[in-house]
Parts: sequence; structure tokens; C-alpha cells
Amino acid sequence: KMVHNGIEYSDMQLIGEAYQLLRDGLGLTASQIADVFTEWNTGDLDSFLVEITAEVLRQVDATTGKPLVDVILDEAEQKGTGRWTVKSALDLGVPVTGIAEAVFARALSGSVAQRRAAAGLASGQLGARPTDAATFTEDVRKALYASKIVAYAQGFNQIQAGSAEYDWGVTPGDLARIWRGGCIIRAKFLNRITEAFDGTPDLATLLAAPYFRDAVESGIDSWRRVVVTATQLGIPVPGFSSALSYYDGLRTERLPAALTQGLRDFFGAHTYGRIDADHDKKFHTLWSGDRSEVEA
Repeated sequence: KMVHNGIEYSDMQLIGEAYQLLRDGLGLTASQIADVFTEWNTGDLDSFLVEITAEVLRQVDATTGKPLVDVILDEAEQKGTGRWTVKSALDLGVPVTGIAEAVFARALSGSVAQRRAAAGLASGQLGARPTDAATFTEDVRKALYASKIVAYAQGFNQIQAGSAEYDWGVTPGDLARIWRGGCIIRAKFLNRITEAFDGTPDLATLLAAPYFRDAVESGIDSWRRVVVTATQLGIPVPGFSSALSYYDGLRTERLPAALTQGLRDFFGAHTYGRIDADHDKKFHTLWSGDRSEVEA
């Protein structure tokens, strides 16, 4: 339930970023964006949250006559389950960057004094809005779906790690089946997760399952374009960008962690492994001596 709520945080953050990209990136009204989400809800993004996003965006405030979303204070509260999910993930050593960014985004929204102090700070030279609204909207849809895949992949990795650590015996495919009925993140998407784990029970990451691998591959160019465009327009997209960085981190053959470990060995003699030695062997360079290497 805790991780379910953490995924819910990420899901809503990504939906919010898609909304802001369409609002500030294309200048669409709340009603127009509601129409977009209604259309999206007929495809791969079919879900309870996408469905009610359209309903919230269509609601008109009785007092002002404005869209309700435009008069709601932009400070998102939280009950704590998102924080618990991130804390648990840290204890397990599982990167749930999407959930963490969603938690921090809510915290930032409530940092009223800091936001007031930063209002009007330099933005740098911003780019122009996209000229092809249809193409950009489709790019945002694909970026939203790819980022959603990453969020669920991270959440299920955390559940698998917790199950192994605490001997819970959780079956991810069965869990996805349970979530399909009645929970906040219920979605057609969960059917795909069930199929993925039923087909490969020891699946290391949802991103490696054929359906999700192909879905991300078909949307990767759109995903990158959206993150670049958001940066050029000064639109914050911590969920989209962190999900993309996580994906790139997983698929990168060699990460800069080698340098990190070298630095740790230099100042703290924390040792390191070598690519040409057994994985359980550790080494240390005598940095303050003759800089020869010794086995730890």
C-alpha cells in the first residue's frame, strides 16, 4: 500500500507536468487541455487518474466563473506515504527517483517564502513556443507514457527488493492484478504489468519486458524533445527529466561511478573493484605513498 501511494505521487506529478507543458508550452486553456486528456484516456494512458484529470480541468468555479484549477492554491499537500516510500527505498538501496521527485515537487510547491523570494529571478534567454501544436501534444503524450513506465518499474523494483529483504513472498504479477480493481492507480496499464511478470516471473525490470521496451523505444525521441523544449521554455519537469535520466543511467554501459569510487578510495581508503578481477575482490591504491595498488 505504501509503494502504491508512492507510485500514485509520481503518476500525479507526471500528469501535472503534462498539463503545464500544454498550458505554458502551447498556451492551451484548461478546457482545451481537458479535451486532450479525454482523448488520451481512450488509448494506452487509459486510467482513473487521467479520466478525473479531464473532469477537474473542466470544472468551473461558481464564484469567479474561471476554471477551478486556476483558482486553487498551487500548494500540494501530502499525508506522508510518499516520504515513507522514499525512506524505505533508501534503506533498501533502490532508486525510486520518480517518486522522490514527486515528493520534493510537493515540498517545493509549499515552500512559499522561498518561492516569493525567487519570483522574478533571471530565467535566461528562453526559447519560442512550439509552432506545431499537434506534434508537441503527441510528444507530451509519449513522454508521459514513457515516464509512467519508469515510475512503475521503480515501484515494482522496490516491492521486489522489500519482498526479498523481509521474506514477504510477494508475486508482482498478482499484485498488479489486485491493483486493477478499485485503487487510485487502477489502469489498463496494469494489465501489461501482469502480463510481463506472468511471462517472466524473475523479470529484473519492467523496462526489459518486450511490451514496455518497445513502448519506450517508440517514444524515446518524443521524450527527449519534450525535456529539451521544457528546458528551453523554463518549464520545470522534474518527473519527466528524472525518469529519462534513470532510463539513460540503466542503459549506459559504463557510468561515472568508477570515478566516484576512485575518489572514495583516495580520501577514505574505501577500496574499489576491478573489471578484470573477481567481483568479490577489492583493491586500494596507496595514494599518499608510491601509488602502487594492493589487494584489500
